[in-house]
Amino acid sequence: MSTRREITEDGKELYFDHGAPYFTANHKDVMALVCEWEAKGLVAEWKESTGIFDCVATKFIGIEKEGSSKKYVGIPGMNAMCRAMCHEPGVEAKFGTTVGTLQWLEDKNLWSPKDLDGKTLGHFDAMVASDKNVVSPRVTAVTGRPPPLDMSLVQELAPKLEEVPVLPCFCVMLAFSEPLSSFRYL
Repeated sequence: MSTRREITEDGKELYFDHGAPYFTANHKDVMALVCEWEAKGLVAEWKESTGIFDCVATKFIGIEKEGSSKKYVGIPGMNAMCRAMCHEPGVEAKFGTTVGTLQWLEDKNLWSPKDLDGKTLGHFDAMVASDKNVVSPRVTAVTGRPPPLDMSLVQELAPKLEEVPVLPCFCVMLAFSEPLSSFRYL
């Protein structure tokens, strides 16, 4: 979940949410956290319809109808929850650092991420990978480096990750001089 900020030529600041456009929650423990975020003003229900534009058929398909699971968005942007969690007691946030590799330290039962130069970034009890590509050989094709997570270290995770679908897509971030009052599906 990310919010990108851009400044226009006339000095106006624009915000673009990209990554996850919204999220859903079905597990009771996660819903409790979402309710807490909602009470703090970090999230709100999103009631907009979503769909996919089929470039070949030149029309929108798969438009979600009312009644599907409740969707939430971050307020003021999708990174609101992440920013709030960075200020929780015991959390140390690091920004502007690229993790090059992740190493599992069996003897210490800890994760040890390293930056692109091989410098250790610390030792951690848990690790969250927000993208299946941390184990994908496609990373090597793009970066010339091996995937950051060596699946031989966590063999029980490999079959589970294979089940996660990856649909490549492009994200277009547009700003309009006037608000769009209505949008018609083709």
